[in-house]
Amino acid sequence: MNRTILPAVEWRARQDAHVSRVRRWTDPLRERRARGERHPVLDFLFTYYSHRPARLLRWHPGPGVELADADEFLRWPAYRRTEHGVTLAPLPAARRSAVEFVHALLTATAARKPHLGCFGLHEWAMVYRSGEIRHENWPLRLGGDATDAVVESLPVRCTHFDAFRFFTHDARPLNSLQPQRSDQVALEQPGCLHAGMDLYKWSYKLDPYVPSELVADCFELALDIRSLDMRASPYDLAPLGYAPVRIETAEGRARYRREQAGFTERARPLRAELVAVCEELLG
Repeated sequence: MNRTILPAVEWRARQDAHVSRVRRWTDPLRERRARGERHPVLDFLFTYYSHRPARLLRWHPGPGVELADADEFLRWPAYRRTEHGVTLAPLPAARRSAVEFVHALLTATAARKPHLGCFGLHEWAMVYRSGEIRHENWPLRLGGDATDAVVESLPVRCTHFDAFRFFTHDARPLNSLQPQRSDQVALEQPGCLHAGMDLYKWSYKLDPYVPSELVADCFELALDIRSLDMRASPYDLAPLGYAPVRIETAEGRARYRREQAGFTERARPLRAELVAVCEELLG
């Protein structure tokens, strides 16, 4: 493996830039938590996903990089001392299977044609014929009966298990597929909003072996996708500044498809970068 040696002035500048970038997201989260507030869009990446804000703030260079004057990194067991400073040690055998899974999932997803036009119905299916709603502080834009009618009037085609598993009991038979966890590699496709958001998950699951700039890129993509996810949802989030994408109308569905296609293209290079990191780690 070819190695790049970064002098302290260079890697500290990258570290500072990463921390400044991430604090745009973590500082408001801390302030909301101090006030006891919850945000249905912005908090999702810190609640549904398990990567703590403090971990997101840490900077790691990724494999193939030696950091000069960087003994502070030796507090993490993934690093070792070298002739020129410190670097990431080879991937431990115990983590190899996780990298192999991420590689298999992302390469399979990238090879498929994107399917657009699910219209974000997964959020609607999560409240279908239910007396409870997931975001209890935010009302349904159309009310319960009209929300159910939208689900019944459009084809439900969710390929993502981690969205499908939250469908209500009555909504599950309406889906054209019945995805299971074991189907994940076989079913995930690049047009899926959740597959795009999950690039963030796969990036931090490989921490600290993924360059932190790439983790932050995946986080930012996931945050933008989450905005569409909730603007197209049945909830009324207009008081928070999220104008609805009214997928119950033809105009709204066309807009959803356009934005979905844009996110599919934004995710493509990030997915390729993660695949390349996996291949470097696996040798």
